[in-house]
Amino acid sequence: MSRLAPRWVELGLSPGQEEIAGELARAFALSPVAARVLVHRGIHTIAEAQSFLDPPLHSLHPPHLLYDMDRALARLNRAIAEKESILLYGDYDVDGTSAIVILKTVLDLLGAQTSAFVPHRLRDGYGMKADRIEQAAAEGVRLIVSVDTGIRAGEVVSLASRLGMDTIVTDHHLPEAEIPPAAAVLNPNQPACTYPNKHLCGAGVAFKLAQALLTASAMPPDRQERLLESLLKIATLATIADIVPLTGENRTIVKRGLAGLSDVRQPGLRALLDVSGIASGTIPTSRQIAFQVAPRINAAGRMASAEDVLSLFFTRDPGFARHVATALDEMNRERQDTEKQMREAIEQHLRNDALSASRLGLVLYQPDWHLGVAGIVAGRIAEQERKPAFVLTRQEKDGAVSVKGSGRSIAGFHLLDALESMRHLLEQFGGHEQAAGVTLREENVPAFAEAFAAAAASALDDESRRPRIEIDAAVSAAEVSATLHAAVERLAPFGYRHQPPVFALYGATVAANPVIMKQKHIRLRLSEAGSSVTVKGWSVPPDWFQLQPGDRVDVAFQLEHDSYDGWAAILKDLRRA
Repeated sequence: MSRLAPRWVELGLSPGQEEIAGELARAFALSPVAARVLVHRGIHTIAEAQSFLDPPLHSLHPPHLLYDMDRALARLNRAIAEKESILLYGDYDVDGTSAIVILKTVLDLLGAQTSAFVPHRLRDGYGMKADRIEQAAAEGVRLIVSVDTGIRAGEVVSLASRLGMDTIVTDHHLPEAEIPPAAAVLNPNQPACTYPNKHLCGAGVAFKLAQALLTASAMPPDRQERLLESLLKIATLATIADIVPLTGENRTIVKRGLAGLSDVRQPGLRALLDVSGIASGTIPTSRQIAFQVAPRINAAGRMASAEDVLSLFFTRDPGFARHVATALDEMNRERQDTEKQMREAIEQHLRNDALSASRLGLVLYQPDWHLGVAGIVAGRIAEQERKPAFVLTRQEKDGAVSVKGSGRSIAGFHLLDALESMRHLLEQFGGHEQAAGVTLREENVPAFAEAFAAAAASALDDESRRPRIEIDAAVSAAEVSATLHAAVERLAPFGYRHQPPVFALYGATVAANPVIMKQKHIRLRLSEAGSSVTVKGWSVPPDWFQLQPGDRVDVAFQLEHDSYDGWAAILKDLRRA
């Protein structure tokens, strides 16, 4: 946990906003608390609330608003008509594999001749590679469609052209100054694109291309709609896993996709949900997707090969699906063990190394760390230390040695902008504001660590690093109930930039000794005004364990789905009253 005390900010409403909240509560039978939260989230009209609470399929933006969509459709339709070989070139995470599944499903239905390639994280590395492009040319591929990658692959796209192949780039990562010279580039973040949603994930961009292909096809409209609803299930996995804002169009994707995941007939996805503990007939929460489903998909790319994920999603054999899903579950456990070892080593290093501990930007390097979990560990360290962090390890290929790794950031520090300022130290880099990957020479690691620390020091200080907790409402212990949780769930799905509302309970009394779980979690019974409530906290500061019956505290908490009790109050912060 951060040693910086979180800053509590109570969100109030003006008299005019209170009136709006009342109108929304009456119009949609919302609790007053839920209506206030809607206003806090920028919902001010009946129409906005209707779209937020129950977004229809037709509220998705028209796909032709993406720049270059017409060119992409023309080139793909020509490839389909002329039976050209199309290679879908993806990435090894949830976003990349989901994008391949979406596009390949639609292209194959339209009669395309497709194959798919997902790089091996350790053997091939991130991004489009020249040797694989050369192999594709030798195999007779005429069109390459990149998914969740390619926006910074100008040289590789040029190579494909020289080898007689066209490329369609579909990506969402931030581009360099020059856009790749492709037949078409679909990326809402390229300067020429005016698409309203700049926060699509890679699979979201692939979904828009699939939507455009279907709209332009002869497929009956009712079948198109059923297929799009089915594809939203896959797009939902990626939208949640890639931590893009769950607002606007992304919210529509996830809201409808989660509902669709209650009825899954494809054997692979059904088996994956089963091993993730999500029973058929239940609508999973976004948190369940983020922490139970997505890690099992990612485990393949992190610990072995993401080809297993494609096999899972395309199989029609329930027995094979169960076999692959079980293997992913086992790989995820292996990933958890590896991650724990790396995280503990880093935590010990930060306790013992004064220089590293004093820096506001961390670059952590160990030659034998596992590249596949570097990003996860970087995220844990960034959250724990409230500092942007890179985790690096050594890689050897064909006798050449390089250092690769992943970084994660905190609010107020743009990771990719920082890397741009030190690009002379890097062989390759890419990403966005909150996550990035780098490749560099081993001798440049110390200079990179110094440059990154300096960039963080110039942008951050202790005050800006303090977590900000926005309190949506103060409540009494009597109000913390299944009824309040049900009111909160009306506003789901939750995720990045649309977190569950935070409630504050002030002046509560500790009713019993804390129950300590696994030496880092806590369960605490509180009483206030004659009522009592139990709150839980995960990986809490050790001083919380010292609370005694009779101590008075303020707690900030969220209400979340709980598999055992239906709901639970989860601590965001605790302070002495």
